[in-house]
Amino acid sequence: MAGVTTNAVAVAIAALLSVLVTSVRSAENYDTSLAKSYNSGWLAAKATWYGPPTGAGPEDNGGACGFKNANKYPFSSMTSCGNEPLFQDGAGCGSCYQIRCLKNNNPACSGEPRTVVITDMNYYPVARYHFDLSGTAFGAMAIGGQNDKLRHAGIIDMQFRRVPCNFPGMKVTFFVLPGANPNYFPVVPAYANGDGAVVKMDVMRSRNGRPTGSWEAMYRSWGTVFRLDTREALQGPLSLRITSDTGKTRVASNIIPYGWKGGSSYWSNVQF
Repeated sequence: MAGVTTNAVAVAIAALLSVLVTSVRSAENYDTSLAKSYNSGWLAAKATWYGPPTGAGPEDNGGACGFKNANKYPFSSMTSCGNEPLFQDGAGCGSCYQIRCLKNNNPACSGEPRTVVITDMNYYPVARYHFDLSGTAFGAMAIGGQNDKLRHAGIIDMQFRRVPCNFPGMKVTFFVLPGANPNYFPVVPAYANGDGAVVKMDVMRSRNGRPTGSWEAMYRSWGTVFRLDTREALQGPLSLRITSDTGKTRVASNIIPYGWKGGSSYWSNVQF
């Protein structure tokens, strides 16, 4: 580099590293318990958006939680990536938050709360709490008719608070992932009211068509995908027990039928 000394380059690199380290420390300086609490009031955050302007974020309408069809009811594209205090290594998947931005954040902001669901992971946070929203959710914070104007801001200050999920007309649904078989059983629980986030899931198998009466713990594979690997082939019907992040439990008895298949959805009769 002509005209630039080695010393100057070293100083520039050191300054850049300092900025990056400061940014990382700022992003890591968070309190997970505040984000999880229903009693924290409005907390400050940054908002960005990704994907199509009126879409659900990812091109496949999914995300790192494992949910599918986030563009359809009940998520209806009102979804968000969360950085670690929100995503919580997958334990925050399905949690609901009210979000808003005020006119002092951007003139196009309405100040009206909107509710979003955590469906994806934000790997590059720019703040202590960072919502990388779907284009639909970001625009929903705007005054009527100014959705695009707000989206053009790209990044704004906003506020958030946790709220109970409410999906009218829905029951907890279990998606058995493609590729599942009697020895490999990955399942996504979805559309839970209340806490929204499922942090534990157990399965009860049947033998000769009758429940064994014993629960086996599944483990979190990724996102909100819970999995059981077993040498003894799973025979249906299977019952599933789910636990929310505040300790509430529900049992979907015989929800997975005999002859179940991967790539299938099973609608339960239970809800929080």
